Amino acid sequence: MAFGNFDQNKAGGHAMAEINMIPLIDVMLVLLVIFMITAPMMTHSVKIDLPKASSQVQPAPPVEPVNLAIDGDGHLFWNQDAVSREQLQQRLQPLGQQADGPEVHIRADRNVAYHFIAETLADAANAGVSKIGFVSEPDTK
Repeated sequence: MAFGNFDQNKAGGHAMAEINMIPLIDVMLVLLVIFMITAPMMTHSVKIDLPKASSQVQPAPPVEPVNLAIDGDGHLFWNQDAVSREQLQQRLQPLGQQADGPEVHIRADRNVAYHFIAETLADAANAGVSKIGFVSEPDTK
């Protein structure tokens, strides 16, 4: 609300009952500009008519994971076959070169020294194998 001048003697001492519309118009113009800019962005889409085809999804053949076991003494087993570290490195090379090769599931004895597991993980990483999982027994307490 706008008030008159501060000289009470001249204006008669009463308040002017006018609303200053300039700030309201400024706010409305700013909102109008914002909506004019954002409205086309919200409706921007490419309308295409996709062709219809009757096809079925071809499931990928399941890839059996490689079970790699490490016993308490640090001996390595590739799918139940005993292997040396050099043989393990040779077997991991083709797995790392495949785009979606099988997963390597590592089953390590709880008493195995950590450096055997670290060496095995380093060999897998050097071969390029990225799908590695650790297998454990569920706690039945």
